[in-house]
Amino acid sequence: MIVFKGATAIDCVLLARGGSKGIPNKNIIDFCGKPLIAWSILQARSCPLVNHVWVSSDSENILEIGAEFGAKTIKRPAQLSGDGATSESGWIHAIDVISKTDGSEPSAILAPQITSPLRSPLDFETAINKFHSEKLDTLMSVTEVRDFFTWRKSQDNLNYTANYDYENRLRRQSLEPSFLENGSFYVFQTKHIMKSQNRLGGNIGVFEMPHYKSFQIDEISDIELCSIIMKGYGLDLLGQ
Repeated sequence: MIVFKGATAIDCVLLARGGSKGIPNKNIIDFCGKPLIAWSILQARSCPLVNHVWVSSDSENILEIGAEFGAKTIKRPAQLSGDGATSESGWIHAIDVISKTDGSEPSAILAPQITSPLRSPLDFETAINKFHSEKLDTLMSVTEVRDFFTWRKSQDNLNYTANYDYENRLRRQSLEPSFLENGSFYVFQTKHIMKSQNRLGGNIGVFEMPHYKSFQIDEISDIELCSIIMKGYGLDLLGQ
């Protein structure tokens, strides 16, 4: 990896609420031998373009685990931790705390999703390099969607195509490439999110990831599948 000469280290902020409806204590469940949140912390700490890693949570237990794996901690107020609270509100609160703690506002933030552990430090490094070299305001991780023919559901049946004409079906090679915003992580200029209160906007870039890295843990059944992928690709060797 050649680091872009204009690339400066940025801070990483992990949002980790204590409550979870799908999987109780989802952010700290055991995943491949470590609390789930630990993988994102270790990945960020192993990236040479990440300065500090911060965990923002309303849960003291999560904050303790975050500190155990080398993250700095931010206690998030209850009004920013409920089901109706946006991720943007959590990031903005974290930026305010970081600015007061460090004495200056970070220029940009890496914002990984804890429930998307299928990645490596190199993903972060490559994406941050791209963020700087292309002078982006915001960047999102994506996965290419191939052979993706979708249908819309009517009141009585599935009978409306949404993105193609089935009577004039194109060959796969003729389809325009499309990308799924996979949620694994974002990078954004601090000044952008503070002004717009949106993770995306301005000059938007994408960092393409292979399909197997797009899986995330939302349901119990996802744990085993993601564990198999994590171990199969050797992503669980980090920190050993």
